[in-house]
Amino acid sequence: MKKRAQRRDVIRTIVRQHQVHTQKELAELLQAQGYDCTQATISRDIADIGLMKTQGGCYVLPEDLRLHRMVSELVEDIYVAGNLVVVKTYSGGAPGVAGAIDMAGLLGSLGTVAGDNTIMIAARSPEDALAVQESLNALR
Repeated sequence: MKKRAQRRDVIRTIVRQHQVHTQKELAELLQAQGYDCTQATISRDIADIGLMKTQGGCYVLPEDLRLHRMVSELVEDIYVAGNLVVVKTYSGGAPGVAGAIDMAGLLGSLGTVAGDNTIMIAARSPEDALAVQESLNALR
């Protein structure tokens, strides 16, 4: 059996990439990744990770839910310049949104720098910057 931390990272990836409604679905997706787990193990992992269910019944990571809430309420515009993403927020909103982006570990994002109403996100490449912009726009 593979290590617990690795399995939990795989669970985080699965929940972000698929709409998972039940522990059975999660077990099947984990098995496809080479993790043979019991329902009790999956239940413990869900509790320890802090997965929550949306109103639609899908599992979601708490940090992703926070990011969605922050982006939908505070972000005004999102621009891409090379491998940088510039996010404009309402006054005072940038530090909170940047923190939520960092906590969520947004794919393609290397890190953020926030002022009062502007966030600079460094991406690995211009393609990753476009993916970060797309991800953030999807949350608006």
